[in-house]
Amino acid sequence: MLMQILTNTPNWVFAVFGILLCLGINQMRTRTVGLTRSTIVPLAMTVLSLYGVVSVFGDTPQSLLTWVVGAALAFALYSSTARANQIRYDATSRTFVLPGSVVPLILFMGIFLTKYAVGVSTRLQPALVHDSSFALSLGMLYGAFSGVFLARATQLWRVALAQPRVDAHKTSLA
Repeated sequence: MLMQILTNTPNWVFAVFGILLCLGINQMRTRTVGLTRSTIVPLAMTVLSLYGVVSVFGDTPQSLLTWVVGAALAFALYSSTARANQIRYDATSRTFVLPGSVVPLILFMGIFLTKYAVGVSTRLQPALVHDSSFALSLGMLYGAFSGVFLARATQLWRVALAQPRVDAHKTSLA
């Protein structure tokens, strides 16, 4: 059955998996990231996470509420354990030097594999779309992924905002 599932999976799904895997592995080493990119990626992954819920269960209050609760809980938990002192921000170039972390890889793979497993499960058992416990657990899980992404982005913005502002005009004259 597993082979049948894999052979019926469109090729673009494997391409997306490969891209997310490469992005996640790349973030396991220390890297320099611009302020814009460090904001766009978490927002994009949050949108994909929310889309994961809406695409299966629609915009039902139950699934959206559990997504929000999952996001809020994960945001609070991750924010309380994250280490901002390991992040360096250069206000002149608007870039961060970030230590390597396995967290993005786990999040990318988590969202991808959850979306894939849900797609396969609902294809094999369409009644799951109407199962409230399935909707609640998935809403919570997708929300948790988003909460961690948003906590990481918020942490970066806090580090950036804590730095003194650099006037680009003055620095170019110096």
